[in-house]
Amino acid sequence: QVQLVESGGGLVQAGGSLRLSCAASGRTFSRYHMGWFRQAPGKEREFVAAISWTGGSSSYADSVKGRFTISRDNAKNTVYLQMNSLKSEDTAIYYCTATSYGTNWSRDMSRIKYDYWGQGTQVTVSS
Repeated sequence: QVQLVESGGGLVQAGGSLRLSCAASGRTFSRYHMGWFRQAPGKEREFVAAISWTGGSSSYADSVKGRFTISRDNAKNTVYLQMNSLKSEDTAIYYCTATSYGTNWSRDMSRIKYDYWGQGTQVTVSS
């Protein structure tokens, strides 16, 4: 069982930066691929980024490539999402997620099954 708790959301002006953190419980955190999704008001939840359990592979949605960076610190059981050059369309609730133990890394991490979800943290970008 994995529990995920996000933090770091808030209000920022367009062009600014935020770093989200996701603290995970569980002894085998280092064996889970981790991801971030977001959901804007009136829209479906969408994939943002994912990182492999080793940290050696990452995947991004086209809308955030070059602006967002996902990373992890397995010693701290934490995954991060550094968000730069924020735009008003980045406004959403951001959710941390984890795959189940043993899930294979995929070329399309937006389509795999994520089994654990955090409660979300609000990011609001003012224009």
